[in-house]
Amino acid sequence: VPAVQQGMTEEMVASLADFEKADITDREKLAVQFARRMATDHHSMDDDFFDLLRAEFTDSEVFELGMITGQFIGYGRLISILDLEDPNQPEARRHEHGLAR
Repeated sequence: VPAVQQGMTEEMVASLADFEKADITDREKLAVQFARRMATDHHSMDDDFFDLLRAEFTDSEVFELGMITGQFIGYGRLISILDLEDPNQPEARRHEHGLAR
């Protein structure tokens, strides 16, 4: 897991499933919220949400966050449509993350 290679523990990575309760900064929670909204409901990113983002991030950081998030959304979708899911991951977990058909 790249996040672990960057210093996060497995527990920290797992806690992101319920990121509002995770032991991360408010800025990090906002970044996770941005990524989730971009992946699941990008139309919910209204002016009020962007005001929250701009209070914590520069325009360049918002752009970078969007580019990185978009890349990973694309990677996940490509892996799914090419049926390249990890066979070692339990089936229930693949369904939980929208990876199984």
